[in-house]
Amino acid sequence: MFAAYFDCPGGPENLYMKEVMKPDPGEGEVLVKVSASALNRADLLQRRGKYPPPKGASDILGLEAAGSVAGLGPGCSGRWKVGDAVMALLSGGGQAQFVTVPQGLLMPIPKDMTFIQAAAIPEAWLTAFQLLHFVGKVQEGERVLIHAGASGVGMAAIQLVRLAKAIPIVTAGTQEKLEATANAGAAAGFNYKNEDFSEKVLEFTQGSGVDIILDCVGASYWEKNLNCLSTDGRWIIYGLLSGGEVHGDLLARLLSKRASIHTSLLRSRDNKYKEQLVRAFTEEVLPHFSEGASPRLQPLVDSVYPLHAIAEAHRAMEENKNIGKIVIEIPVCFKKGPLQ
Repeated sequence: MFAAYFDCPGGPENLYMKEVMKPDPGEGEVLVKVSASALNRADLLQRRGKYPPPKGASDILGLEAAGSVAGLGPGCSGRWKVGDAVMALLSGGGQAQFVTVPQGLLMPIPKDMTFIQAAAIPEAWLTAFQLLHFVGKVQEGERVLIHAGASGVGMAAIQLVRLAKAIPIVTAGTQEKLEATANAGAAAGFNYKNEDFSEKVLEFTQGSGVDIILDCVGASYWEKNLNCLSTDGRWIIYGLLSGGEVHGDLLARLLSKRASIHTSLLRSRDNKYKEQLVRAFTEEVLPHFSEGASPRLQPLVDSVYPLHAIAEAHRAMEENKNIGKIVIEIPVCFKKGPLQ
């Protein structure tokens, strides 16, 4: 089969199409013929040599996939059959023609959803669901500040906060992104480039602040985060786009509010945890993607690139212009050669 690959860490120009062995499903695994995958910040970091795959995971890029069941390994329970339309949470390997997946990490694709739409769900929506419910324990009526509100995780989090009957507040860097988050259900949004989001959040919440912060930015936001975090609030860090080195009296500020810091990564979690997460999401959230559901959830696709143009997709994400997910379509046939 063909897969997007790189030999040396570096820029998007290092990506190329490589012919590799088609994987065989092991015990309890399902072979999926991939129709679409999606791009995540983790893919960019891995390409740069800064985020290697967990031990035992495929070194092919791609943390999610949508496609159809092509084969079953020994010991599969019988839940899945060849031809089923599925989407999957992966530790790697999604940007290829085939990928093997533990059967418990598969989810059915709603009948009225395309593979392109489905590929935008697993990593972003399961991350947001995990942060809000498994880590943050969000409660009805709570206020949740979501940084990078127009990202894949951000747009998912807005809708999941609404589903939990809580109040989503976002930050983003352009008016276009703020309008998109408002359309997705954000109660308020602030441009971090030209206004102090912490003061605006305090103004919006009449001085009480937010109960939960979903933070993928890190160091550069720490003072403003603590300024607008409520007493007993939960600050959840799941990325460090601005780095992790903090200068200042963070602990005293944190203690004064009796606040807590939680950190979370999904990719490195064990399969037992991921299966629990997928099961809970499938039961509690997935039905809301179906036509006629109320409230109706929608994955937001920013753009679609064929796999041979994955370098271009990486460049687009690095420019930070996308609203929602960048999806990678996997054609049936390929020609070998450098990628665009």
